[in-house]
Amino acid sequence: MSSSSLSGRTVLVTGATSGIGHRTARQLAERGATVLLHGRTTEEAHAAVDRLVTLSDVSAGQLCAFGADFSRLEEVEHLATRVLAEHPHLDVLVNNAGMAAPERHTVTVDGNEIAFQVNFLAHYLLTNLLEPALTSDRGGRVVNVSSSLHRTGSIQWADPNRARRYSRLAAYAQSQLALTVFAADPRVTAVSVHPGICATGLLPLYAHEGVSPAEGAAHVVRLCDPAVEIVNGAYYDREHRVAPAPAATEERTIKRLNKLADVLVGHTA
Repeated sequence: MSSSSLSGRTVLVTGATSGIGHRTARQLAERGATVLLHGRTTEEAHAAVDRLVTLSDVSAGQLCAFGADFSRLEEVEHLATRVLAEHPHLDVLVNNAGMAAPERHTVTVDGNEIAFQVNFLAHYLLTNLLEPALTSDRGGRVVNVSSSLHRTGSIQWADPNRARRYSRLAAYAQSQLALTVFAADPRVTAVSVHPGICATGLLPLYAHEGVSPAEGAAHVVRLCDPAVEIVNGAYYDREHRVAPAPAATEERTIKRLNKLADVLVGHTA
């Protein structure tokens, strides 16, 4: 893999305190990018920055810490406001923060099923709020860290919260399908990537063993490089572009999802 310099590029990575997100932030910074590391709390984000400065050849000046709990949409809005104020130009947004759906049906303070909100709705809201920064210059892009499990998912339009029939695997798959469908939204150029089955906190959803988070991160970082040409809505399984689930390319589904998401995040355009 060629590693061209990313100096002069600014990238926000959500969920950058552990797993693939943390390794993505590290690899981007090692290639010269300015990296905004998002964590659930500012403390966690600062600790992640300190770890990178200690363990790699990255200078503290390249890194900025941001905290926002994605189970509270108000915090997502505050995050976007701060990023726009401090970094009016953003080259890449990596929507990586994610969680396994809990065993029991759980609803956030905003009234949404928690995995749907943390894995998809928060990223939907963040991406739309950061659109001015991502489109301030040509070539801005969004990389959604999705999952091969999106293929097993379906969006329950009448009951996206899955209050009637909850299964944690179905809830997780729905959130990943929504994130993958969202990449085809024409407002900002975006792609989705399944980084492979990695040894992170989400591993139990997939298998008993996986590749290192650094290997998964390399597939994400590749798509952040402006030298790698991307097509809006494309889906990658590791380094290969493959067809996503059929729903992810249906215009009707994309429009319907945007409408639903606008209602659920309380932003009616």
